[in-house]
Amino acid sequence: MTKRELYIEKIKPFIDKDIIKVLTGIRRSGKSVMLKLIMEELKQNKIDEKQFININFENLINRELTTADKLHEYILKKASEIKKKYYIFLDEIQEVKDWEKCINSLRVNEEYDFDIYITGSNAKLLSGELSTYLAGRYVEFVIYQFLETLKSIQQDVSTREAFQKYVKFGGMPFLYNLAFEEEASLQYLKDIYSSIILKDITQRNKIRDTDMLERVISYLIMNVGNNFSATSISKFFKSENRKVSVETILNYIKAAEESFLIYRVSRDDLIGKKVLNVNEKYYIADHGMREAILGSNQRDINQIFENIIYLELLRKGYNVRVGKVDNLEVDFVCTKGNEKIYVQVAYLLASSETIEREFTSLEKIDDNYPKYVISMDEFDMSRNGIKHINIIEFLIS
Repeated sequence: MTKRELYIEKIKPFIDKDIIKVLTGIRRSGKSVMLKLIMEELKQNKIDEKQFININFENLINRELTTADKLHEYILKKASEIKKKYYIFLDEIQEVKDWEKCINSLRVNEEYDFDIYITGSNAKLLSGELSTYLAGRYVEFVIYQFLETLKSIQQDVSTREAFQKYVKFGGMPFLYNLAFEEEASLQYLKDIYSSIILKDITQRNKIRDTDMLERVISYLIMNVGNNFSATSISKFFKSENRKVSVETILNYIKAAEESFLIYRVSRDDLIGKKVLNVNEKYYIADHGMREAILGSNQRDINQIFENIIYLELLRKGYNVRVGKVDNLEVDFVCTKGNEKIYVQVAYLLASSETIEREFTSLEKIDDNYPKYVISMDEFDMSRNGIKHINIIEFLIS
């Protein structure tokens, strides 16, 4: 079990604090493993594991606990056995009806001292009733696909070969157990994708036209990193004699976002200083699933590199948008507190035209924040204060 230090360090300051720790992210991204890692951290701090209450709601053995009342009763009964502080770990909490009422009741309980950690595979966890009940008494950690997989592969092969496997298969944690064997890995990724479509999107949103849903999501996945709108998608399907309204497309996209399968990125006009609400970009939570579905990651390598860097920027805690300077585009405008960086991504700076395109848009930005061009090239092509970085070095540094 690889220790995901980046997340552990983020969570540590909130351990034993009166605040609910919420771990969200795409199905199979490693949220359950993160709960185990937190338990290991607690045990290293001399906490007795008898003080842990750990429930996975995807396990049918716990099906009788999937209502707020039953879960609340069970936890209080367990807590009464040893009157000490209890650490509660509830995995895939969205399977519990009215779970937020139970969590809030445990939080305000004056008889017992609870430190609560929950996971879920739907962004709705942090909307609506949860916000009302917990009123700012929670902190969210989004668990992204497993960049540590790339570092794990390096134990067996060269860094370049490890990166090639990462480009093809992505970073879902279980792949390391499959030794990245092609047929088994792609089947596993297809199964994750199907599970997300069925459980996290179709069933949760009561979508009837699953065929059109899958076609819309396939369109998004095929076009990661490209600019388009719901209107342009509707026109595309109309050209194929398939009618689907803009409103339906927007609902499907929202459902895919809420399942953490797709990320939507808005565009900023860096000169006009405004957000542009047209032609947004979309990225997939794990590019390995794209390979399993479409089999075209190597063919669309520029899009895949952009997807990889987008996820890494999110993992590093940046708020990411797409930038526009006159008629040129900046791939990513990234902010974190008072920090800001600009990033351009390319597969190879193989021609003078490509070099000019990637650097010129950054040179037009009239401020002193750091600017980067990331590509597969190993020769340093930095110029005019813009730093050029090899993508492998950027990911493993």
